[in-house]
Amino acid sequence: FQVKFIKGLTNLRVKTSKYTLFIWCLSVFSFPGVRLDRVRGGRQKYKRRLDTENNPYLVSEQVTSIIQLNIVSHLLVAEPEKIYAMPDPTMPESDIKALTTLCDLADRELVVIIGWAKHIPGFSTLSLGDQMSLLQSAWMEILILSIVFRSLPYEDELVYAEDYIMDEEHSRLTGLLDLYVSILQLVRKYKKLKVEKEEFVTLKAIALANSDSMHIEDMEAVQKLQDALHEALQDFESSQHQEDPRRAGKLLMTLPLLRQTATKAVQHFYSIKVQGKVPMHKLFLEMLEAKV
Repeated sequence: FQVKFIKGLTNLRVKTSKYTLFIWCLSVFSFPGVRLDRVRGGRQKYKRRLDTENNPYLVSEQVTSIIQLNIVSHLLVAEPEKIYAMPDPTMPESDIKALTTLCDLADRELVVIIGWAKHIPGFSTLSLGDQMSLLQSAWMEILILSIVFRSLPYEDELVYAEDYIMDEEHSRLTGLLDLYVSILQLVRKYKKLKVEKEEFVTLKAIALANSDSMHIEDMEAVQKLQDALHEALQDFESSQHQEDPRRAGKLLMTLPLLRQTATKAVQHFYSIKVQGKVPMHKLFLEMLEAKV
């Protein structure tokens, strides 16, 4: 497997290891005899395979007609299946078990996020270097936004996965109280706005495109992606929430708090890494280090 011959990979950040590139390429390309479900973390299913995948003609069409696509519907189809933490039943309940479970979950979700990102209309037309830079910068924001949306039906509980829910007391016992409070603040904001799934999937894509990475090679291409996603959100609000012409702006104004919360989460889990308290899998560890 020779990553050096794939266009766009040569300019990736130095911190990106061969392992991360290998996971990335498994998600971006179809290699004979290589299956993503053989990667640690197991199979991740999507509701259906999108027609634009691995079709150069359709990808080219995306570049010129991305504004005309029904982006929100496309993002709904690309949304991954529910994820499960599957905590080790043999481990006694403790802060170490909770942190180990969350680190393992984050590692598996990263593989899902990489696969999800390539289905965002226009994302796959960016250089591979820019795709990786956006993901390295925004992955924690995407993880947290997913936690927030899963938690909306609950009262003062965070749904890290369908089978892993933490309340305030559990968060305190595991040393995650500060993070719990920060994420819950976002949950309450979105509850007040009564965020719909269409808005959630669009905000998630916008969070990725609005990355603050200093390593973007083609800012104009990234700006076009940002504009297309912002327009998609605005069009959705104009058609579905005519009674609130400022709704799109209200949703976008939640993104700075999302970024602050993601920064806090990265710092917390990096301190756990430095202390060597829990094992961390390769992909999660490298993406964590890329953010520090």
